[in-house]
Amino acid sequence: MLIEGKAAIVTGASRGVGAATALSLARQGCSVLVNYAQSSEAAAAVCKQVEACGVQAALFQGDVSEDAVCRGMVEAAVEEFGRLDILINNAGTTEFIPADDFEAVNDELWSRLMDVNVKAAFQCVRAARPHLEAAGSAEIVSVASVAAFTGRGSCIPYCASKGALVTMTRSLARVLGPKGVRVNAVAPGFIKGDWLRRGVGENYDAFVAEKDAEAPLQTSCSPEDVADAILGLISGSDLVTGESLTVDAGHTLGGGW
Repeated sequence: MLIEGKAAIVTGASRGVGAATALSLARQGCSVLVNYAQSSEAAAAVCKQVEACGVQAALFQGDVSEDAVCRGMVEAAVEEFGRLDILINNAGTTEFIPADDFEAVNDELWSRLMDVNVKAAFQCVRAARPHLEAAGSAEIVSVASVAAFTGRGSCIPYCASKGALVTMTRSLARVLGPKGVRVNAVAPGFIKGDWLRRGVGENYDAFVAEKDAEAPLQTSCSPEDVADAILGLISGSDLVTGESLTVDAGHTLGGGW
């Protein structure tokens, strides 16, 4: 797809991968609605950066685990831009809980992670579907995780939720493909930044250095690396759909021979 002149929604776009993706799309000439849940100042700053690229920008506050928010967000984007071509399901959440601490995983945690990491993406697709199909050629990219494949991550419910998102990506691709909508996902490894720093605390620098050394490419992801992969799926081959692209510097290949 040629990105210039198109319009996109990016959920969870106040920071990290969402912010990087919003800016990358804008630099390619795409108007962007910046969704956020709580970080209003950060989201406003991203919106200004998008506008500085010479495209339209819009802000929309709301928790996309609520269906009414998803529907309102899509309508706001279409009203502002007159079209919708690209949906980036980036909003996500987790808690850092040791995998063997089963008692720390309660019903509330399961519900919250599945609601935000899986159900929200479906609700956004459902709300956007008529407009994406009307575009004739449209793109959906969801941000999953290598945890979907390795079973290792911040906590077991997080791994399960990202596995569900990968499977849902394939189901949606089958349904929406005949209408000209491609559906893919990216599966990042460790992403350097605030979220990881919150999880590992004062050991952050040592943790990143250790993980960089383990990866064949001797590094790990930045938000910009993931955004580049998302744009590659959007602007690359029009025959790629239902796929989940691992972006982890080869970390999940394992070390040594």
